[in-house]
Amino acid sequence: MEDPSIRYNPMMTDADMAMRVDPIYREISLRFMNDQAYFSEVFARAWFKLTHRDMGPKARYVGPDVPAEDLIWQDPVPAGRRDYDVDAVKAKIAASGLSLTDMINTAWDSARTYRGSDMRGGANGARIRLAPQKDWVGNEPERLARVLSVLEKIAAESGISIADTIVLAGNVGLEQAIKAAGFDVKVPFLPGRGDATDEQTDAESFSVLEPLHDGYRNWLKQDYVVSPEELMLDRTQLMGLTAHEMTALVGGMRVLGTNHGGTKHGVFTDRVGALTTDFFVNLTDMANSWHAAGDGLYEIRDRKTGAVKWTATRIDLVFGSNSVLRAYAEVYAQDDAKEKFVHDFVAAWTKVMNADRFDV
Repeated sequence: MEDPSIRYNPMMTDADMAMRVDPIYREISLRFMNDQAYFSEVFARAWFKLTHRDMGPKARYVGPDVPAEDLIWQDPVPAGRRDYDVDAVKAKIAASGLSLTDMINTAWDSARTYRGSDMRGGANGARIRLAPQKDWVGNEPERLARVLSVLEKIAAESGISIADTIVLAGNVGLEQAIKAAGFDVKVPFLPGRGDATDEQTDAESFSVLEPLHDGYRNWLKQDYVVSPEELMLDRTQLMGLTAHEMTALVGGMRVLGTNHGGTKHGVFTDRVGALTTDFFVNLTDMANSWHAAGDGLYEIRDRKTGAVKWTATRIDLVFGSNSVLRAYAEVYAQDDAKEKFVHDFVAAWTKVMNADRFDV
């Protein structure tokens, strides 16, 4: 028998009908009907979430009406320490036995989730060590677990957050690569990141942040209707980067050997691990010719002998074929641009690492 307390409306839509027919929605509707105070509380919270969700974490809120409560959809992150000896921690990281690529890849994967569209993601909170991020294919779970086991120990010994340790390790690896290229440039570091817990993380909501592609690490989870280079542009704008910054980062990441799974596509250098301009030099060298090899891959051959020198993807090709990106590539390919490239790469890298630092 129908509940006589629910009145019928002859103009109800399917959505309206679900509120009274679906067993789950009906139970909720009946509770709302019988408890006005509860309904008012739930509605107020839902409305606040709807109108504030794209503002990011509570650290970005201002004014006297900011709620004291930390809501899980705000992706809360505890404050981290800022008063510690950064150089001492860097020394521990450098002596840990982790490779340059281990350190750089982990820092990059932790930070690349940042989305300027709703201020979610990023390195603060170190959620890369929590579900679901620790199991994402794009994060190479086995490698990630191995690296985190080392960094977590260093963080515990130093009394600092894992989030800071991950970013600092990336900087250590980058400084090693800069030194290998013949320069002495210190990578800026901003301490104070905190470590989020499972209880502070809505794992289901983070699933939408999973990277399905990463042009910076020359990786595509599967083929999509949208081209790889267009996907890279989307990721770039979400991270708040310019075309110039994207060019510097991609060229640098290639010669650092940071490709997903260790592939060699786009690694146009025999000095892997040094932050050189080799990617741009060989990309624009007219002594090389590009040949389609199927599945979105290319062979770069010596124009005279026909010998295959390297392989590449569509993402690598676009920096030579697109007129705007080609112009940036040619700047870095110049003999006198080596130091400029290092400084530009460091600036773009730091921007990505600090994109979610709304607490400063």
